[in-house]
Amino acid sequence: MENPITSKCCNHQPWFVLLVFFVFCIELFSFDYSGFTAKKSALVTVLDDNHGNVINTQSSLPHDFTEITNASVSPLPKTDEKGDLKVGTEIDSCVGRYIFVHDLPSRFNEDLVNNCRLLTRGTDKNMCPYLDNLGFGPEIENPEDVLMNNSWFLTNQFLLEVIFHNKMKRYECLTNDSSIASAIYVPFYAGLDMSLYLWGFNTTVRDSASLGLVQWLSEKPEWKRMWGRDHFLVAGRIAWDFRRQSDNETDWGSKLRFLPESKNMSMLSIESSSWNNDYAIPYPTCFHPSKDSEIFRWQDRMKRQNRQYLFSFAGAPRPEYQNSIRGKIIDQCLASKSQCKLLDCNYGTTNCDNPVNVMKVFQSSIFCLQPPGDSYTRRSIFDSILAGCIRVFFHPGTAYAQYIWHLPKNYTAYSVYLPVKDLSEWKINLNETLLRMPEDRILRLREEVIKLIPRVVYASSRSRSETLEDAFDLAVKGILDRIESVRVMIREGKDPSIGFADGDDYKYTFSTYGN
Repeated sequence: MENPITSKCCNHQPWFVLLVFFVFCIELFSFDYSGFTAKKSALVTVLDDNHGNVINTQSSLPHDFTEITNASVSPLPKTDEKGDLKVGTEIDSCVGRYIFVHDLPSRFNEDLVNNCRLLTRGTDKNMCPYLDNLGFGPEIENPEDVLMNNSWFLTNQFLLEVIFHNKMKRYECLTNDSSIASAIYVPFYAGLDMSLYLWGFNTTVRDSASLGLVQWLSEKPEWKRMWGRDHFLVAGRIAWDFRRQSDNETDWGSKLRFLPESKNMSMLSIESSSWNNDYAIPYPTCFHPSKDSEIFRWQDRMKRQNRQYLFSFAGAPRPEYQNSIRGKIIDQCLASKSQCKLLDCNYGTTNCDNPVNVMKVFQSSIFCLQPPGDSYTRRSIFDSILAGCIRVFFHPGTAYAQYIWHLPKNYTAYSVYLPVKDLSEWKINLNETLLRMPEDRILRLREEVIKLIPRVVYASSRSRSETLEDAFDLAVKGILDRIESVRVMIREGKDPSIGFADGDDYKYTFSTYGN
């Protein structure tokens, strides 16, 4: 006998199938297709496959950093050279290292180089030859067996900004897409600009380019992403030259670093100030190797060097500075006779303009005395490293508080520290003090000094090191870390302006570094 229920279902099966199909079609056509058909909106979100965060690339951000969402400052996504997102497991070595370089109007860099004859107005010095070879200057033709052939140049110590820019042009992680950049480089030749107007010009003229620069930058979309805190510039003069604190015509320098927009940027220069957004990187020396092997050969040569002098000093007295200890150093050097070698760099002499003369003295010395000069620092600090000469410092602002990305924190491992606050505190007999140094410690100190050589040279801009990091590499790494620390603060909901551009009154105090 047929089951009545089964019979009923089977008889109406075609209608049941049609009913199910009809319901499915209604659901399908009522689905919202806007996600597939909408045009690009101003707000774009990208999934970061490293961290699972969403990066907000909307062009406008609130100026109050405390209101920025974590998403807007997440780590940058992986991209290829064209700026397209990478997928899969391929590793992009440039993640976190991409740098975008602003294409500034020529008045801020190129025109300054083209007008090089005006850079030293009022003097008989011509800066144009020093701009040859991408800022390294002319090659030294007669090294007299003191220097290596093809690696040494007559480099001007104030051309760091030109050298850095030319090396940046060959940086392996440049990008034309500022949205994936970890840092924004501003190639303004601030030092050369200031050199044009050092003497005989009013403050309005001296500040003109600086004001024009910050106005230009603030109108760019890159500025609004972090309001300049991912921007950095490089200067070939000491940072104090850009921190004029008044508009008195007799005051020195420009006020670039006190402009509101400039306070949001970081500056790398040959000597930092006591403000937290200034960082020191090494002076350009005259040694610019093109291969790692040239550095290795030079290091081996310095290890074998015969050093006939206990200590040496290359410099001049500074009688115009009341507390300068240079006069005492020169007196004791002369009194030590054969133990000390003095290279007179007094005004009017040319002994110290020739790197052959300087390196010949330093290579023949166990210790090289490094008192402050016109400012805290001097290029001689780095010349003596190249010579494998153990530096003797008298003030923490000469090196220890300055080159934090390039010199080890354990300063007693590579130098001798004899703190002297001013001339009235001088109680040192240099000859006796240095003679008491044990031979084994001298050997350890010299070994550490020679190890530092790759870290303080700006290698040839036409080549890349295979295994070593030079001064440029370490500076780039340092500024990238600095900017990433700002992003971390923002992601944690903190205000990045706190401490960013504050003054540090304790930066150059003696107590920090012991007695």
